[in-house]
Amino acid sequence: MKKFFIFLLLSLTFINLHLAQNKNDLINNSRKTIITDVVKNVSPAVVGVNVTEIRQYRDIWSLDPFWRQWFGDRVYNQQIKSLGSGAIISPDGYILTNDHVAGSAVEATVTLTDGRHYTAKTIMSDPISDICLLKIDAENLPYIKLGNSDDIMIGEWVVALGNPFGLFDINDKPTVTVGVISATNMNLGSANNRYYVNMIQTDAAINSGNSGGPLVNADGELIGMNTLIFTAQGSSGNVGVGFAIPVNKIKRIIDELKSNGKVDRDFWTGLNVMTVDESLAKTYDLKSNRGCIITQISKNSPALKAGLKVEDIILAINEYRINNENTLIGVLQEFRVNDVINVKVLRDEKELNIKLKLEKR
Repeated sequence: MKKFFIFLLLSLTFINLHLAQNKNDLINNSRKTIITDVVKNVSPAVVGVNVTEIRQYRDIWSLDPFWRQWFGDRVYNQQIKSLGSGAIISPDGYILTNDHVAGSAVEATVTLTDGRHYTAKTIMSDPISDICLLKIDAENLPYIKLGNSDDIMIGEWVVALGNPFGLFDINDKPTVTVGVISATNMNLGSANNRYYVNMIQTDAAINSGNSGGPLVNADGELIGMNTLIFTAQGSSGNVGVGFAIPVNKIKRIIDELKSNGKVDRDFWTGLNVMTVDESLAKTYDLKSNRGCIITQISKNSPALKAGLKVEDIILAINEYRINNENTLIGVLQEFRVNDVINVKVLRDEKELNIKLKLEKR
């Protein structure tokens, strides 16, 4: 009888332990989501990028012509250190980041999540689109698969990973934020001669240092590169309005850079334009003050050959709506020599679609 009770006690103890383990397993499994799986799979391919640039500046005496004649034009070089993020996109060490992160680097160091540090070479960079490709000498690296940004849906979950404020350097791990696709096809104009057209908007937190990091979907595919944030006045932090360059644009730029070493935008249109303001809108009895009015067309220009006329109001180019002169300039950067674009204009209260070939300058 005594042996029976001992056996029963041991059996009940085993059952309780088994039930407790099953309970813990159920709890752990319930904590796992598609987001945690994505982060686990994608994180090893995210890198921190530390950059050294050389910038030139003039001393205060060189700025004034009077003093410059006595002291000369004194120009100095200054080392500037900055940081950003990147994503490994191939097992042999190609890394995607922003041109404003590493395009002008004289030295760039990449840190992987396993703690390894590599000196990176800038293979190619396109300042206008703000896209840069780095390379490190390594093999069999984890990498992020490139997705399809034409397939994204407003409202779908996305994950932003990167190196905000240099936090990657603390434990060699990227910071993860989660949000949704807020909007697509956002034309933001230009900054420092870089043009941000057709951008993806997300509310996933993006901060200083996140630039160049990946924006991935729930399948763990890279759909964009985190690049810009809007900030509240007096603040430099995230307010839930961040922007990423769509991956389809990135793939196109990289292919062109690899094939030609540059992106050929050396075309001309022969157009001079001016933004439609409230005064012009009233003069031409327009419903809104969006668009650009053609003020001059050069002789023998592509615009003249296409049949465009002075006082035509440009409303759109292909699928891009034109809000102002800045938008028009930015949109044109999306095209290449010999492309034929559709220019939608308003002429005599009628909308016309005119084909314009972008000829070599």
